[in-house]
Amino acid sequence: MLDHTGVAITLTSLSHGAGCGCKLPAASIGPLLATLAPAADPNVLVAFEHADDAGVYRLRDDLALVQSVDFFTPIVDDAYDFGRIAAANALSDVYAMGATPVTALNLVAFPLERLGAEVLAEILAGAAAIAARAGVAIIGGHSIDDPEPKFGLAVTGTVHPDELLTNAGGRPGDALVLTKPLGAGAISTAAKHGLEPVALAEAVAVMTELNQEAGRKARLAGAHALTDVTGFGLLGHLHELALASGTAAEVDAAAVPAITGVRELLARGDGRAVAGGTRRNRAHAERFASFAAGVREADRWLVCDAMTSGGLLAAASRAAAERIPGIRIGRLVEGPPGTIRVS
Repeated sequence: MLDHTGVAITLTSLSHGAGCGCKLPAASIGPLLATLAPAADPNVLVAFEHADDAGVYRLRDDLALVQSVDFFTPIVDDAYDFGRIAAANALSDVYAMGATPVTALNLVAFPLERLGAEVLAEILAGAAAIAARAGVAIIGGHSIDDPEPKFGLAVTGTVHPDELLTNAGGRPGDALVLTKPLGAGAISTAAKHGLEPVALAEAVAVMTELNQEAGRKARLAGAHALTDVTGFGLLGHLHELALASGTAAEVDAAAVPAITGVRELLARGDGRAVAGGTRRNRAHAERFASFAAGVREADRWLVCDAMTSGGLLAAASRAAAERIPGIRIGRLVEGPPGTIRVS
């Protein structure tokens, strides 16, 4: 890609992290949120107490408002794809609540003088294309000057309060279904370190796939709990779901789906495909997760991959799980809440 002066640029070279891998560490966010007082309004159905994907406010007995915001640094160099990925990622938070996104606002931090309006226009066009596919109206936004590009959306959706899904309804015996493969963090990091961009097109396709249909089918199947898998990795988000649900979890490492070539990248041993966010995720997981001796190192990194615009993770009865599109990767079990065994 060229900037407005004709000089070749790579968006990822301008950022310290990539996509959802630039999130503040879960180990730091949890204690901060614990210092905040919960909302006293009885119409607040979901707030931040259980690290859910969006906040929910009841407007009427038959209507609740669902709100979320998500933005990040570039995970790919193509500006149009960056916009598409960021939009799909932001909309996912609403789908993860069993809700329907309705409107969105653009969030822009951008070095306009350095990169020029043409690059920003491509980012916005990519986001608009995804929003149009989802039937979501982008009705405004906000921008600031920033030497490090960042983009995302604030999204508003609706749901009937009785159809709301959270990460807190899982039950022992529930199957765990993951609707997208992991590994976008590894592919982006490998590319930044000069490795061959293995399956980059496949990774972009995964990250721009909407979770709309998966969310709808999870709700219709009667899923007990739902979340999406993004920057805190599979183990981080499963930990939040299991903790909120009062259960433990088991994961079959070999069953976890990966984007083509990702396991091979992670098995290199030189760490050049391991994102900084993934390293933080694995360090955090040491507090609540244990690995069987036979779990390969590549799989240990994979389940901690700082995923961007990942799939939904559903907890459902075995019969309901058969009706949710995705791969069964494990189960919820009795045990200390939030603990995970990977075998």
